[in-house]
Parts: sequence; C-alpha cells; structure tokens
Amino acid sequence: MGKLVVVPTPIGNLEDMTLRAINVLKNCDLILAEDTRTSGFLLKHFGIETRMQSHHKFNEHQTAIHIVERIKAGETIALISDAGTPAISDPGFLLVRTCVQADVEVECLPGATAFVPALVMSGLPNDRFCFEGFLPQKKGRQTRLKELAEESRTMVFYESPYRLVKTLIQLAGSLGAERNASVSREISKIFGETIRGTLSELTAHFTANEPKGEFVIIVEGNQSK
Repeated sequence: MGKLVVVPTPIGNLEDMTLRAINVLKNCDLILAEDTRTSGFLLKHFGIETRMQSHHKFNEHQTAIHIVERIKAGETIALISDAGTPAISDPGFLLVRTCVQADVEVECLPGATAFVPALVMSGLPNDRFCFEGFLPQKKGRQTRLKELAEESRTMVFYESPYRLVKTLIQLAGSLGAERNASVSREISKIFGETIRGTLSELTAHFTANEPKGEFVIIVEGNQSK
C-alpha cells in the first residue's frame, strides 16, 4: 500500500521550501494541487516533473474515494495547496479524513504555515491560543464574534485585503476597541510587515492605508477572565 503525504509549500519566499519536501514531490507518483497553474511555477523552479492533478474545495468530495483507491493500489500521492500547509484553511481535510477512515497511511511534513510567524511576531501571549481561521462571511458571523468576546486565549484569524477593515471594525465592536492586536501581511515576502496596536488603532491605520496582500490578525484574549 502507498500513502498520502501532505506537503507544505512556501507562503512567499521560495527558500522556505525544504529539501525533504522537494524530494517527496520528485519521487511520488502524483501531486494533488489546489491550482495546477500556481503550483506549476513552484515545481518548475525546483525541477520537479511529477504529474499534477487538480484537487480543490469544489471537487474534493467527488475525488477523495478514487484517490484512496489509488493509494491502496500502491501509489504514493502528495497533496499541496497554493501556499502553506494543506488543510489549514485550505483544501485537504476531507481527503485526510477519508484516508484515515480507510486505514490508509497519512504523513504530514513540517513546514510553512502563515499563522505561526504572525503569532510569534505579535508580541502577544502565545503559550495558549486558538486558531479561528476565516470567520464565517455571513451566517453565524455575529454569533461567533459574540462567543469570542469571552475567549481568554490569544486569537488567530485569517483575512483577505477586501474584508480586513470590516473585520477589524467588527472585532473592535465585539471584543473592545482597546483590545491589543497585531496585523501581519505578506509574511516572508519583500513587503512583509507587522503592525501592532489596539483594534481601534489598527482600524484607523488600514482605513488610511489600503490593505494589500494576505493578512493574519492576532488579537489578545479577554484579560478579565
């Protein structure tokens, strides 16, 4: 029997690609990629010629069982996303779960994940934290924000540039405008930066400065708990 190997890819700087990840991608039978066009640039850069197949949130329900059957037949299949570790706010969870339920071996390589450097750089407590990923866009959003007002651990969110200011305003309204936070963008890239302050200060900053790039928001937990 083969196995599924979950392979993290760089979130910006290509030098963050590990030698082990390169070797796995070169020697596996098939690479499942979130976007084959995006991943094609990465594979070409490292001289990886393994065949790719598209695997994303719109088709993973239909393809998971077929992939498991191929692994059971002896193939080693690698799973990558556009950037970072698959299944962390990216496609991959359904496939991993299907493999586990079918007693197929799953291995995940260590590697890039955007929230870890953002959390460390925030200066906020990181001994205990909760990862929220992307907040619900509509249904359940206000309910989740209300629940998080009581969260005592440091909170981690992902956000797009198009919704960043809206999210900061809503976090300030639910958690308190004076709650300490940080916003990191373009981690490991040339224009990467981390802005720290209260939620009201961060809202003002990104209202005056158009958000560009992908963002990680780190928010201090409720210290009155």
